Amino acid sequence: MGFVKQHPPCVQLIAAFSRHESALEWLWERVAAQLSPIAILSPVFPFTESSYYRSTMGDALKKQFAILASWYDPADLAKHKLLMHEWESDLAKSFAFDVERPLNIDPGYMSMTKLVLASTKNREHRIYLRDGIYAEVTLAFRGQQWQPLPWTYPDYQRDDFRVFFHKGRTHLAKNVVSILRNPAGQAHQDSEPE
Repeated sequence: MGFVKQHPPCVQLIAAFSRHESALEWLWERVAAQLSPIAILSPVFPFTESSYYRSTMGDALKKQFAILASWYDPADLAKHKLLMHEWESDLAKSFAFDVERPLNIDPGYMSMTKLVLASTKNREHRIYLRDGIYAEVTLAFRGQQWQPLPWTYPDYQRDDFRVFFHKGRTHLAKNVVSILRNPAGQAHQDSEPE
């Protein structure tokens, strides 16, 4: 019989994209105020791998990631996906944008071995959490690098994205000892967002 253990140390990852950098800035301010300080903020990347969102979000989409400073409980993933839906709606109602959906927010988390994203779409490789939310292991850390899986989105296979995820994992690794000593505490916040 196996022993029930606490989940491994994790940090929250939030991915977002928009054609409006002001929408991304709005999100990161809200994240820092309501969830956690941001430990690492990625550069703004062009998001060109899919035309799926063009009809509701427009062209020239930009994607950005944040690794949050607080330790993360993976059991909160469904709750945070639902919260991000509320935030998307709040932004669309509060400001005038030239598109129906000005912001897409995808919460997830990173452990030393995997990067997990939440989704509202059921697929054979996704696990149901609750309230219409599923979880997907999007990348696995093997052979000292982030490796895609057969279902990994094309953009998550990009080298520049995986360089950022490697920075996030390095940040987590530096803090694992303190996480284990103080599970409710806060990870070290890098001095400058990137």
